[in-house]
Amino acid sequence: MNVILMGPPGSGKGTQAANLAERLNVRAVSSGDLFRDHQRRNTELGQLARSYMERGVYVPDDVTIRMVMEWIEEPDHASGFVLDGFPRTQAQAQALDEALADTGGIDRVAFIRVSDEELTRRLGGRIICAACQRPFNLSSSPPSAEGRCDDCGGDLYQRDDDKAEVVARRIEVYNEETQPVVDYYRSSGLLAEVDGEQPVEAVGEALSQALGI
Repeated sequence: MNVILMGPPGSGKGTQAANLAERLNVRAVSSGDLFRDHQRRNTELGQLARSYMERGVYVPDDVTIRMVMEWIEEPDHASGFVLDGFPRTQAQAQALDEALADTGGIDRVAFIRVSDEELTRRLGGRIICAACQRPFNLSSSPPSAEGRCDDCGGDLYQRDDDKAEVVARRIEVYNEETQPVVDYYRSSGLLAEVDGEQPVEAVGEALSQALGI
Protein backbone atom coordinates (compact mmCIF):
# COMPACT_ATOMS: atom_id res chain seq x y z
CA MET A 1 0.00 0.00 0.00
CA ASN A 2 1.35 3.43 -0.98
CA VAL A 3 0.22 6.10 1.49
CA ILE A 4 0.79 9.83 1.91
CA LEU A 5 0.29 11.27 5.40
CA MET A 6 -0.26 15.03 5.55
CA GLY A 7 -0.58 17.33 8.53
CA PRO A 8 0.62 20.71 9.78
CA PRO A 9 3.59 21.20 12.11
CA GLY A 10 2.47 20.15 15.58
CA SER A 11 -0.12 17.65 14.34
CA GLY A 12 1.85 14.61 15.48
CA LYS A 13 2.37 13.52 11.89
CA GLY A 14 5.81 12.00 12.47
CA THR A 15 4.55 9.73 15.26
CA GLN A 16 1.53 8.63 13.25
CA ALA A 17 3.61 8.00 10.11
CA ALA A 18 5.85 5.63 12.06
CA ASN A 19 2.82 3.84 13.54
CA LEU A 20 1.15 3.50 10.14
CA ALA A 21 4.32 2.14 8.58
CA GLU A 22 4.55 -0.48 11.34
CA ARG A 23 0.92 -1.55 10.81
CA LEU A 24 1.43 -1.81 7.06
CA ASN A 25 4.85 -3.47 7.44
CA VAL A 26 6.45 -0.85 5.18
CA ARG A 27 8.89 2.02 5.68
CA ALA A 28 8.09 5.70 6.30
CA VAL A 29 10.22 8.59 5.11
CA SER A 30 10.04 12.39 5.00
CA SER A 31 11.74 14.75 2.58
CA GLY A 32 13.78 16.05 5.53
CA ASP A 33 15.03 12.52 6.20
CA LEU A 34 16.12 12.25 2.57
CA PHE A 35 17.85 15.65 2.55
CA ARG A 36 19.82 14.73 5.67
CA ASP A 37 20.74 11.28 4.35
CA HIS A 38 21.95 12.57 0.97
CA GLN A 39 23.96 15.35 2.58
CA ARG A 40 25.49 12.94 5.11
CA ARG A 41 26.55 10.65 2.23
CA ASN A 42 27.56 13.67 0.12
CA THR A 43 25.75 12.35 -2.94
CA GLU A 44 25.29 14.31 -6.13
CA LEU A 45 21.69 15.10 -5.12
CA GLY A 46 22.83 16.01 -1.62
CA GLN A 47 25.39 18.46 -2.99
CA LEU A 48 22.76 19.92 -5.32
CA ALA A 49 20.26 20.38 -2.47
CA ARG A 50 22.92 21.93 -0.27
CA SER A 51 23.78 24.48 -2.95
CA TYR A 52 20.22 25.83 -2.77
CA MET A 53 19.89 25.59 1.02
CA GLU A 54 23.13 27.52 1.55
CA ARG A 55 21.66 30.37 -0.51
CA GLY A 56 18.53 30.34 1.65
CA VAL A 57 16.20 29.30 -1.17
CA TYR A 58 13.86 26.33 -1.55
CA VAL A 59 15.24 23.16 -3.05
CA PRO A 60 13.52 22.86 -6.47
CA ASP A 61 10.72 20.33 -6.80
CA ASP A 62 12.58 18.27 -9.39
CA VAL A 63 15.50 17.68 -6.99
CA THR A 64 13.17 16.65 -4.17
CA ILE A 65 11.16 14.38 -6.49
CA ARG A 66 14.36 12.69 -7.68
CA MET A 67 15.33 11.95 -4.06
CA VAL A 68 11.87 10.59 -3.26
CA MET A 69 11.69 8.44 -6.38
CA GLU A 70 15.18 7.05 -5.83
CA TRP A 71 14.07 5.98 -2.33
CA ILE A 72 10.74 4.53 -3.55
CA GLU A 73 12.48 2.51 -6.26
CA GLU A 74 14.80 0.75 -3.80
CA PRO A 75 13.95 -3.00 -3.62
CA ASP A 76 13.23 -2.75 0.14
CA HIS A 77 10.27 -0.46 -0.60
CA ALA A 78 8.65 -2.54 -3.34
CA SER A 79 5.80 -3.59 -1.02
CA GLY A 80 4.74 0.00 -0.31
CA PHE A 81 5.60 3.08 1.72
CA VAL A 82 4.35 5.95 3.86
CA LEU A 83 5.44 9.41 2.72
CA ASP A 84 5.54 11.69 5.76
CA GLY A 85 4.55 15.26 4.86
CA PHE A 86 5.40 14.98 1.17
CA PRO A 87 4.29 16.35 -1.25
CA ARG A 88 3.91 19.84 0.20
CA THR A 89 2.90 21.70 -2.95
CA GLN A 90 0.50 20.93 -5.78
CA ALA A 91 3.41 20.95 -8.23
CA GLN A 92 5.13 18.24 -6.16
CA ALA A 93 1.89 16.21 -6.00
CA GLN A 94 1.45 16.34 -9.78
CA ALA A 95 5.12 15.47 -10.37
CA LEU A 96 4.86 12.53 -7.96
CA ASP A 97 1.75 11.22 -9.73
CA GLU A 98 3.55 11.40 -13.07
CA ALA A 99 6.60 9.63 -11.66
CA LEU A 100 4.45 6.82 -10.19
CA ALA A 101 2.10 6.50 -13.18
CA ASP A 102 3.63 3.21 -14.34
CA THR A 103 3.87 1.59 -10.90
CA GLY A 104 0.37 1.88 -9.46
CA GLY A 105 0.46 5.39 -8.03
CA ILE A 106 -0.75 6.47 -4.57
CA ASP A 107 -3.45 4.36 -2.90
CA ARG A 108 -4.61 6.72 -0.14
CA VAL A 109 -3.85 10.17 1.30
CA ALA A 110 -4.62 10.88 4.95
CA PHE A 111 -4.78 14.42 6.31
CA ILE A 112 -4.55 15.09 10.07
CA ARG A 113 -6.75 18.15 10.65
CA VAL A 114 -5.85 20.44 13.58
CA SER A 115 -7.09 24.01 14.17
CA ASP A 116 -4.65 26.90 14.00
CA GLU A 117 -5.44 27.72 17.66
CA GLU A 118 -4.51 24.21 18.80
CA LEU A 119 -1.34 24.21 16.70
CA THR A 120 -0.29 27.52 18.24
CA ARG A 121 -0.85 26.10 21.73
CA ARG A 122 1.12 22.95 20.99
CA LEU A 123 4.05 24.53 19.19
CA GLY A 124 4.25 27.57 21.47
CA GLY A 125 4.61 25.30 24.51
CA ARG A 126 7.31 23.05 23.05
CA ILE A 127 10.70 23.02 24.77
CA ILE A 128 13.69 20.81 23.98
CA CYS A 129 16.64 19.43 25.93
CA ALA A 130 19.86 21.08 24.82
CA ALA A 131 21.81 17.89 25.58
CA CYS A 132 19.74 14.93 24.32
CA GLN A 133 17.13 16.78 22.19
CA ARG A 134 14.13 15.18 23.95
CA PRO A 135 11.04 17.36 23.40
CA PHE A 136 8.58 18.37 26.12
CA ASN A 137 5.42 20.46 26.04
CA LEU A 138 4.57 22.85 28.86
CA SER A 139 0.85 22.14 28.55
CA SER A 140 0.60 18.47 27.55
CA SER A 141 3.86 16.80 28.63
CA PRO A 142 5.84 19.07 30.98
CA PRO A 143 9.14 18.01 32.56
CA SER A 144 9.08 16.75 36.14
CA ALA A 145 11.44 19.54 37.24
CA GLU A 146 11.10 22.99 35.71
CA GLY A 147 13.79 23.66 33.12
CA ARG A 148 15.39 20.21 33.45
CA CYS A 149 15.21 17.15 31.18
CA ASP A 150 13.70 14.04 32.76
CA ASP A 151 16.12 11.79 30.86
CA CYS A 152 19.52 13.41 31.25
CA GLY A 153 19.03 16.48 33.46
CA GLY A 154 20.06 18.83 30.67
CA ASP A 155 18.82 22.41 30.28
CA LEU A 156 15.54 22.90 28.40
CA TYR A 157 15.12 25.70 25.89
CA GLN A 158 12.65 26.96 23.30
CA ARG A 159 13.76 26.92 19.67
CA ASP A 160 13.51 30.19 17.79
CA ASP A 161 11.03 28.65 15.33
CA ASP A 162 8.72 27.70 18.22
CA LYS A 163 8.33 31.29 19.41
CA ALA A 164 4.86 32.81 19.02
CA GLU A 165 5.45 35.12 16.05
CA VAL A 166 7.41 32.47 14.14
CA VAL A 167 4.82 29.77 14.92
CA ALA A 168 2.07 31.97 13.49
CA ARG A 169 4.04 32.44 10.26
CA ARG A 170 4.88 28.72 9.99
CA ILE A 171 1.20 27.84 10.22
CA GLU A 172 0.27 30.53 7.71
CA VAL A 173 2.86 29.31 5.19
CA TYR A 174 1.84 25.69 5.69
CA ASN A 175 -1.82 26.50 5.08
CA GLU A 176 -0.98 28.51 1.96
CA GLU A 177 1.18 25.69 0.55
CA THR A 178 -0.94 22.76 1.59
CA GLN A 179 -4.55 23.71 0.91
CA PRO A 180 -4.08 23.28 -2.86
CA VAL A 181 -2.57 19.83 -2.21
CA VAL A 182 -5.49 18.84 0.03
CA ASP A 183 -7.92 20.03 -2.66
CA TYR A 184 -5.95 18.17 -5.35
CA TYR A 185 -6.18 14.83 -3.55
CA ARG A 186 -9.78 15.44 -2.45
CA SER A 187 -10.80 15.95 -6.08
CA SER A 188 -9.08 12.67 -6.99
CA GLY A 189 -11.09 10.78 -4.35
CA LEU A 190 -7.98 9.65 -2.48
CA LEU A 191 -8.22 11.96 0.55
CA ALA A 192 -9.34 10.91 4.02
CA GLU A 193 -9.40 13.50 6.84
CA VAL A 194 -9.15 12.69 10.54
CA ASP A 195 -9.51 14.82 13.66
CA GLY A 196 -6.00 15.43 14.99
CA GLU A 197 -7.18 17.00 18.26
CA GLN A 198 -8.01 13.62 19.80
CA PRO A 199 -5.56 11.67 22.00
CA VAL A 200 -2.64 10.14 20.08
CA GLU A 201 -4.07 6.61 20.26
CA ALA A 202 -7.47 7.78 18.99
CA VAL A 203 -5.86 9.58 16.05
CA GLY A 204 -4.00 6.38 15.20
CA GLU A 205 -7.20 4.35 15.25
CA ALA A 206 -9.00 6.96 13.13
CA LEU A 207 -6.20 6.81 10.57
CA SER A 208 -6.34 3.02 10.45
CA GLN A 209 -10.09 3.09 9.89
CA ALA A 210 -9.80 5.81 7.23
CA LEU A 211 -7.18 3.77 5.36
CA GLY A 212 -8.98 0.45 5.86
CA ILE A 213 -6.10 -1.27 7.65
